[in-house]
Amino acid sequence: MTAPKALDTPYAAPRIFGPEYRAASLGILLCVTLVAFEGMSVGVVMPAISEELDALNLYGMSFSAFLIGGLFANVVAGLWSDRKGYGLPFIAGITLFVIGMALAGAALNKELFVLARVVQGLGGGSTIVAIYVMIARVYAPEARGRIFAAISAAWVVPAMVGPAVAGLVADTVGWRWVFYGICPLIVPALLMLLPALRQSSRGTPEPGARALPRVMAAAATAGGAALLLFGVDRVHTSPVEGSLATVGGLALLVLGLPRLLPKGALRFARGLPTTIMMRGMYSAAFFGVNSFIPLMLTQVKQFGTAEAGIALTTGALGWSAGAYLQSRSGYPAEKLLRIGAAAVLVGVLGTMLTALPLVSGWIAVPAWIVGGLGMGISVTTVGVTMLRQSPEAEQGKNSAAMQVMDTLGSALAIGVGGALINLIGHAPAQISTGFVVIALLMGAVSLAAVVIASRVRT
Repeated sequence: MTAPKALDTPYAAPRIFGPEYRAASLGILLCVTLVAFEGMSVGVVMPAISEELDALNLYGMSFSAFLIGGLFANVVAGLWSDRKGYGLPFIAGITLFVIGMALAGAALNKELFVLARVVQGLGGGSTIVAIYVMIARVYAPEARGRIFAAISAAWVVPAMVGPAVAGLVADTVGWRWVFYGICPLIVPALLMLLPALRQSSRGTPEPGARALPRVMAAAATAGGAALLLFGVDRVHTSPVEGSLATVGGLALLVLGLPRLLPKGALRFARGLPTTIMMRGMYSAAFFGVNSFIPLMLTQVKQFGTAEAGIALTTGALGWSAGAYLQSRSGYPAEKLLRIGAAAVLVGVLGTMLTALPLVSGWIAVPAWIVGGLGMGISVTTVGVTMLRQSPEAEQGKNSAAMQVMDTLGSALAIGVGGALINLIGHAPAQISTGFVVIALLMGAVSLAAVVIASRVRT
């Protein structure tokens, strides 16, 4: 009688909360939970902020400023992570994020608030790329789908209580304490992350890779996006200035963006290039509508701040459910991405019904559950597929490219949406019309994602 061979031993898939991954998983999930509270809270209190700071004309830009700052930080953090490990970019990102939160709470005018959002974006962009590289370096490939699903699930508690808590805080002690209250939570999160951060290791950058050209390309892309959105927003009031800014912004994007993406991405070449581009399409379609749901419900349907946040809550819950289903699915990536895009399309068109006078605003709740479900399926699939298609030496670069498209898609969609609201007008009926136009545009983006999804297959 002989001992069983290693090949005879049943294979047990690694558990993300097993001894090997427990510290990293807890640290990542605590950090994501903290960021999730901020994300859910800011979306809910933005109408109140706009009213107090007289910033309704900068409603979309307040979101886009965060994303544009994140776009630049995505690239820098990716390069930094590939060369020095993910530890330092993660700590720098979290520090900037908290500084931005404190500045936002202290802002006395809309210009300072937008600046604070840029600082938050720099921190958030660096943090999320460092987390992606951490997952790539720490977790076995078969465990990555589970940690991505757990990250999505980490949004559940903030999604359930974040909007209600933010609305209650804004209605009682004021919206500023929504920002101040999150800052101290970083201390326990960092303490829990120390063991995971000690595992940070230096990467092996691709041969010939140079940091300065990519940093300059990131600056051109971020600056181009900001200039483009400024121009689009100004063209109806100052046609010459707006047109020049729009053309200048497009020129900077054409100059910088191709240098941040895999070769062939802008023509949707098969495999990794399309995988990266799909992330931007999903983010544009979903967040281009998501950011304006509270505005629509509070200004047109007369919802309270906390009530309007319920729709965002259900979207996040649907997102978590979609991520869980994705982690248990055996479907190929292209099929999951097609299903996810179709669900986002249904959700976007469903929320558009809130603009009808005789339709209750509560229709946004089931509609956004479906939209969130689609995002949970799609975003998790894109993340897992990107890492599978990336050589180890390019994990940081490709994670950054994916986040560039994520933030650029969201920033452009939200910025254009804000420009449409400003163009059409701020009266309730005009906001309703603007919301319909935004939903139709984002629905078209979702439909395009359904068609293109098959190209992620190599």
